[in-house]
Amino acid sequence: MTDLHTRFRTLDDLSAPNLWNDIEERAMAMQPVRRSGTWVLIAVTLLLALAIGGAVLVGSGVIKLPVTVDASASPSSANPSSSAQPSTAASASPVAPVPASWTATGSMLGSRMMHSATRLADGRVLVAGGVATIDNQELASAELYDPGTGQWTPTGIMNQARYLHTATLLPNGMVLVRGGGATSDSAELYDPSRGTWTATGSVIEARNEFSATLLPNGKVLVAGGLVTVGGGEITIFDSAELYDPATGSWAGTGSMVSPRQGHTATLLPNGIVLVAGGGTGAVSAELYNPNSGTWTATGNMVEARFGHVAIPLPDGTVWVAGGANGGSTQVTTSAELYDPVSGSWTPTASMPGFGGTKTLLFNGMVLMAGSVNSSDGSELASSWLFDPGSGAWTATVGMIEARGSHTATLLLNGMVLVAGGGGHSTVLATAELYDPGSGG
Repeated sequence: MTDLHTRFRTLDDLSAPNLWNDIEERAMAMQPVRRSGTWVLIAVTLLLALAIGGAVLVGSGVIKLPVTVDASASPSSANPSSSAQPSTAASASPVAPVPASWTATGSMLGSRMMHSATRLADGRVLVAGGVATIDNQELASAELYDPGTGQWTPTGIMNQARYLHTATLLPNGMVLVRGGGATSDSAELYDPSRGTWTATGSVIEARNEFSATLLPNGKVLVAGGLVTVGGGEITIFDSAELYDPATGSWAGTGSMVSPRQGHTATLLPNGIVLVAGGGTGAVSAELYNPNSGTWTATGNMVEARFGHVAIPLPDGTVWVAGGANGGSTQVTTSAELYDPVSGSWTPTASMPGFGGTKTLLFNGMVLMAGSVNSSDGSELASSWLFDPGSGAWTATVGMIEARGSHTATLLLNGMVLVAGGGGHSTVLATAELYDPGSGG
């Protein structure tokens, strides 16, 4: 339990893309109709009367004419104020940036750490499983967080208690949960519309410390992992399997180049999956092609690691950081970048501390929430921001509460929900929100 706690402090969730909508307004022009004789005089008289009356009404503010905006213009040029009347906004003092902050939100219904947190299609967050006590009391309970109210409500109970499992949001809105703790041979589905859990498919291999990746075709790739058999013997897998939501079944696919556990699996923009580090392949990396079901080796990482984190960045590269070195328990603060074009790795700025969750924000920065005291292993509340563009770390406001083995989930409003985790030899039920503010 203690070893798992140490290995998986760096696990966290991936972010979702930020969506923007453009609105274009168009004006309709009336075409003049030619008339002759007396009708021309009458029309001119009527138009003159309307023009004079309309000018009075508009000038008095009784009638408001719509403003036509040029969609090709910049936001600043959309100001309807004329050049003869200087804009009040233009002369006003600039608005001071809103600083980043952490604020408390509703506490979970129960204490938990090493659980999963999944943002659902409607913006709510599903938290499931984990352990309730330091001495490993496994949980089967689940609950939902509503960002609109800041409150938690219970939802269905899982068929199996589990922790350090995977939870994958499927295209149909359901959540696939697999493995974790003593339930390494089972998988189940959560239905948000009903709040129920149902078992799904018979897995091919019982495994823990594996990866689960949603593919572009809607299937889920599960790769690697380990299983502990009688007598404490550990087997590390190079096998992989696919879950098909359409049939609810599992099928084998190509085996990895190297057996590995505690690795990361990242979907690249081209639909290929990058698997890096972990177990016996701690420095190596490989690529899975969903079209052929085959694996091929790619460039080795700069540093061996397992239990690390991998985040796909907006520019297409993958940021890998932290974890433990090789087969030892020596944790690292180093980080590196994978370039899918060249298949190579380059080092980048090391993290300012050990552990913590890493979350890609909508502004492209990476939030590191929490860390571990390197001298005694205690949890810290400190937080930092990593700028992939400059490769620099800057301190941001710290969490309200020190915690580790918690979850961090990017919400649709751009805030980050941090929930549960262990702190000072106890397991927490509290949750808090990080607001990046206007400055990131």
